[in-house]
Amino acid sequence: MAEMENRKSACIVRAYATGGAAMTNVHDIAARSELMRRIADLCGGTAGETAEVARPRELFVPDDTMLVEAAAAMGIFDASQLYGGAVPARFVATKVITHGLPFQGAQAPPEWSHALGGKLGDAVLRGFSVFSRADASAAGRLLLDHGPVRLKDVEATSGMGQTVVRDADDLDVEIDAMDAAVLAQTGLVIEENLTDVTTYSVGIATLFGMSIAYWGTQSLTLNNFEEEVYGGSHLRCVRGGWLQLRRLELGPELAEVIDRAQHYDRAVSVAYPSMFASRRNYDVVSGLDGRGNKQIGVLEQSWRVGGASGAEIAAFEVFAAYPACTSVEASTVEIYGGAEQAPPGAAIYFSGIDPVLGPLIKYAMTR
Repeated sequence: MAEMENRKSACIVRAYATGGAAMTNVHDIAARSELMRRIADLCGGTAGETAEVARPRELFVPDDTMLVEAAAAMGIFDASQLYGGAVPARFVATKVITHGLPFQGAQAPPEWSHALGGKLGDAVLRGFSVFSRADASAAGRLLLDHGPVRLKDVEATSGMGQTVVRDADDLDVEIDAMDAAVLAQTGLVIEENLTDVTTYSVGIATLFGMSIAYWGTQSLTLNNFEEEVYGGSHLRCVRGGWLQLRRLELGPELAEVIDRAQHYDRAVSVAYPSMFASRRNYDVVSGLDGRGNKQIGVLEQSWRVGGASGAEIAAFEVFAAYPACTSVEASTVEIYGGAEQAPPGAAIYFSGIDPVLGPLIKYAMTR
């Protein structure tokens, strides 16, 4: 709290557009504007216009994970200057780094860390990352020996861009339909498919010298097109970091979930030492593999504002207002269709009709 108070006099929170596609729709733009306003309130400052150069007493909220080179050109050199993160290459910000290559000599970008796959170990599910059709075909066949596999578009979010295949013929159909040039640039994740799953959110975040850590679960909902998509997160947040999070009373599965997220966080930081992030969020899944065995592993990371960010800021607000408080439950909810309303006291991040997705309400609240 003392560190946050020290920054209160002249903090300006600014947006930054990376040029990516992470936040180009109406509801996400509106949600980030509200997020920035609330972050500015935390430091007693204001939410300013987009800027291209960082100045003292400013905090940037990028629409996507930044590149280290672009951040440096702006004058952003460490995590205290942004709510999000910066990575040395675009692919490092995607789920493609979650797995190693299928074999020595497989195609990969020049900046690829060949050591990371081995360092991640059982922190992730059985799977491979590939950058060519030939490697995808070989990797998919290796995994099909263990059961159905999931093909994952590494740039897609909210559970979109994923296909489950159960045999080599289906695998070939999916791979043949892929654009070879796009595959070479962004890559593809091929991973064992789990059923009866629970998806956890685990993360740490720091703003103005205050840190929080959390675990939580995600929910799914149907959008206006009857597609199953992200519906929100419910987080248990603590003041502090990984150590304070592990001190909570946790069951065996949850303790393992948090340990694997921390392992992933540490391994990636070693593999790509130039990266930095003030927000580190990890999706961790628990479910049954093709042989009915329980598996737990990190699916992907997020070093930018995301679906759970409203809950994170709500937790920061409680901790800032009540210095003696050490834990709080915070939630984000996304409701499609327009039939329901946000409950009294909720922080509204979007309420209206998105031109692409239709009627939608996004809100956060604590209890």
